[in-house]
Amino acid sequence: MNHTLIIAEAGVNHNGSVQIAKQLVDKAVEAGVDIIKFQTFKSDKLVSKSAKQADYQQKNIGKKDEGQLAMLRKLELSVEDHYELVQYCKERSIRFWSTAFDMESVEFLRSLQMGLWKIPSGEITNYPYIKKIASFHEQVILSTGMCELSDIEAALNVLIENGTKKENITVLHCNTEYPTPYQDVNLKAMIEIGNKFGVKIGYSDHTKGIEVPIAAVALGATVIEKHFTLDRNMEGPDHKASLEPDELKQMVSSIRNIEQALGTGHKTVSDSERKNIKIARKSIVAAHPIRKGEVLTEENLTVKRPGTGINPMRWNEVVGYIAIKDYQEEDMIVL
Repeated sequence: MNHTLIIAEAGVNHNGSVQIAKQLVDKAVEAGVDIIKFQTFKSDKLVSKSAKQADYQQKNIGKKDEGQLAMLRKLELSVEDHYELVQYCKERSIRFWSTAFDMESVEFLRSLQMGLWKIPSGEITNYPYIKKIASFHEQVILSTGMCELSDIEAALNVLIENGTKKENITVLHCNTEYPTPYQDVNLKAMIEIGNKFGVKIGYSDHTKGIEVPIAAVALGATVIEKHFTLDRNMEGPDHKASLEPDELKQMVSSIRNIEQALGTGHKTVSDSERKNIKIARKSIVAAHPIRKGEVLTEENLTVKRPGTGINPMRWNEVVGYIAIKDYQEEDMIVL
């Protein structure tokens, strides 16, 4: 059975508090995810002083006069915070992961030896950033929000030309709106990405609820990434588009069920249903009393449960036979 890699995106939903971050780790463990992911950045290296908040950030935070820089400074995790979280994740037996948003943070995360890199949607046109990550020759997960196919192709070319093997790349279909309207999800585009570029595919979800990531698994996603929070009512840019702990747990459980339900792809009788064949199917029986020596006809035969007698698919073979015994109504025909 395939195992979908489920990433619980804590992101910046810790609001800059390592204690809240640890609570998020606890909830991720309880939900049964594979990885908890944070975000690593130096605000001054990520955005300029003039950078404005996105509409969704202004709406979710309610501080329209606050720029991105002021917002992000409150959401940074220090180097010490990272070390503390890495250790805590080890203690809780869950994989720590983080996305770097600037070159200094890339180098720092490399020192943590995570072995897996996330290129977020906003960095997919950042040539020096992608080239640097490619040079590590490690596993890469690439998000594609706000992308045309040409953007994805360009980023893949940079990765492959600079040392990342194609088989080590997973491309996540994504829509960068928080929350994403259902009509803009375009989930079938995930399949197009896989077919066009010959890469493993997955889905990074920003919709409300859990339906879409579950559907993505049914369509072949090998990785699911989903934001989660302790409480959607907390102040911060991403809380409103995040799952609460019970919802995250339900999503994981549903995905694991879907993984089992997908099966082998070969249609056959399952072990659980085999016992019902004789009960649910039918046999050829006498429609009314038939005397020995009479011809079996479409008029004196019918089909009824159980399926312990002659299969009705042999109808044309049975019609025309001579009855070898007397039959009462509903007696099974024998040849």
